[in-house]
Amino acid sequence: MNMPMSKAVVAKAPEPLKTNFASLWRPALVQAFVKLDPRQLHRAPVMLVVELTAMLTTVLCFVPDATVPTFVAVQIALWLWFTVLFANFAEALAEGRGKARADSLKAGSEGLSARRRTANGFEVVPATRLRKGDVVRVAAGEMIPGDGEVIEGIAAVNEAAITGESAPVIRESGGDRSAVTGNTRLVSDWLLVRITSNPGESTLDRMIALVEGARRQKTPNEVALDILLIGLTLIFLLVVVTLQPFAHFANGSLPLVFLVALLVTLIPTTIGGLLSAIGIAGMDRLVRLNVIAKSGRAVEAAGDVHVLMLDKTGTITFGNRRCAAVHAAPGVGTHELAEGALLASLADDTAEGKSIVEYLRGLQALPEPGVETLTAVPFSAETRLSGVDYQGRTYRKGAVDSLLAFIGLAREDLPPALAREVDKIAQSGGTPLLVGVDGRLLGVIHLKDVVKPGIRERFAELRQLGIRTVMVTGDNPLTAAAIAAEAGVDDVLAEATPEKKLARIRHEQNDGRLVAMCGDGANDAPALAQADVGMAMNDGTQAAREAANMVDLDSDPTKLLDVVQIGKELLVTRGALTTFSIANDIAKYFAILPALFASIYPQLGVLNVMHLGSPQSAILSAIVFNALIIVVLIPLALRGVRVQAANAAALLRRNLLIYGLGGIVVPFVGIKAIDMLLTALHLV
Repeated sequence: MNMPMSKAVVAKAPEPLKTNFASLWRPALVQAFVKLDPRQLHRAPVMLVVELTAMLTTVLCFVPDATVPTFVAVQIALWLWFTVLFANFAEALAEGRGKARADSLKAGSEGLSARRRTANGFEVVPATRLRKGDVVRVAAGEMIPGDGEVIEGIAAVNEAAITGESAPVIRESGGDRSAVTGNTRLVSDWLLVRITSNPGESTLDRMIALVEGARRQKTPNEVALDILLIGLTLIFLLVVVTLQPFAHFANGSLPLVFLVALLVTLIPTTIGGLLSAIGIAGMDRLVRLNVIAKSGRAVEAAGDVHVLMLDKTGTITFGNRRCAAVHAAPGVGTHELAEGALLASLADDTAEGKSIVEYLRGLQALPEPGVETLTAVPFSAETRLSGVDYQGRTYRKGAVDSLLAFIGLAREDLPPALAREVDKIAQSGGTPLLVGVDGRLLGVIHLKDVVKPGIRERFAELRQLGIRTVMVTGDNPLTAAAIAAEAGVDDVLAEATPEKKLARIRHEQNDGRLVAMCGDGANDAPALAQADVGMAMNDGTQAAREAANMVDLDSDPTKLLDVVQIGKELLVTRGALTTFSIANDIAKYFAILPALFASIYPQLGVLNVMHLGSPQSAILSAIVFNALIIVVLIPLALRGVRVQAANAAALLRRNLLIYGLGGIVVPFVGIKAIDMLLTALHLV
């Protein structure tokens, strides 16, 4: 069964990628010229119109026009070309941030081989020939050739090539840790893996496609915005075309070069040039978060979610109960209780036992005998006790009823003060553990499922954004309510079953709300498929990964909060720059219309509130500003507009104030400054 490994199988995994602007701008500049091909620009209809007008203006430079000096016409043509190039550069820069990572991932999978099971044993084949359902054997030191599910064996897997996390994880057949990702390396033992994806459909392929802008599908929001931009472009085109007949009616004429300039400045070129870059950059932020989205629709839905359903264990809490306090029985000193609880826990290797030792060490200085001097009594499901025998004495800790039975007492024999403390711990959602020595009660240990630090503040931010959080747990309602109150969630789904989760999601959706949830088990698959945003853990079951529309490669359930933030940033960035782009037109009316009609309707001169130098300088200044503003906004498009904790109405007001009012004021200042510079340099 064992076969010699080929060099391709043990190819070195790609190193973590680091990119900076200096390494990206040169390739992006080259791509800006490549993207001038109209066959590529058809994905950006507004910029295609700008390119066509730039071509027309270039031709008009060779047609004599007494009203427009050739020098001015050439400058207008050049700035129109620059407008298209700047927009292409923004898109290419956004693509470049992910392309380097994609190239690294591709390099890591090139030439990869696999040992595929056949009727007569195993054969070595290129990984690209593997199909869904094939079974392969992977040994220590080899790369897993594709996404799959472990059907036999247990091994440690290094997933650094995909997740960036260097610590190996355990993968084994059966249970919720059977899924493996292609292009990750086994560091021990061996696995028999059933391939679960065809070529081009794996996690690696989806990651590469997500960061390669050319293959990224437009989201519904982008399509809708494209339709709006095309509609505005057609309206302004109709307006500009009809201006010449009106001019002739008034016994005048408008230079064709100026009409072309008017069209370009009025159509929403700013958002048209940055729309693709915004989308690509948003997806890139998701990839850098190590989350793979199966569709852009899921990312947009994340920005619009109303309800966030989160598992308690591992998301809201650490998942391991920790010691929170100790309470002595009547007549027992704190030091005596601490010493007894410490000795009962020294040989306990569980997370709970270690937390008790850690807590007591921080509480006070206590003598600790060597573990080799203790006779450990490990926890068992039958006794529900653990402890040690030391120097002829018996130290035990365990569940209340179990420890009472061990020392020969009934529940009614508990001292009233200690009984009240036990009840209080249980009602708060904690777990009480009694401690005894030689048949004598010392007190009780309070174990609690500790809420993660900062999670309450995160939920408060989500609440301000209008998102309601629901904690999903298998705990009883009393325990669930106590933890929910501490974590600050808005609602609780206790004693949750797959049917209850599914019913809750459908109920929220029937009321018109979008729902997001995360999960990793096969029992989460129905709810993940029903949710508008379902995020599966990469180390979860294959059923969960197939049902969800997102996969978190780091298997961190709290990542769903960051995904929602990215979705909102993506939507807000589009809205902000669209607002800014449309508001820009107001200043251009005051710059270009008086310049166009100054000779026909002198009365329109009162609209020249910026006191621009001449009709030629006014139009050229508007064209220059129209091109340069795209350059200025590229960093914002790539970084995204930060979403502050506020409701939708407050976000809208902020958007209108900053990008609406700013979109009106900035062009007035910018066009005037450019006009003064052009006049001073005698360029008009």
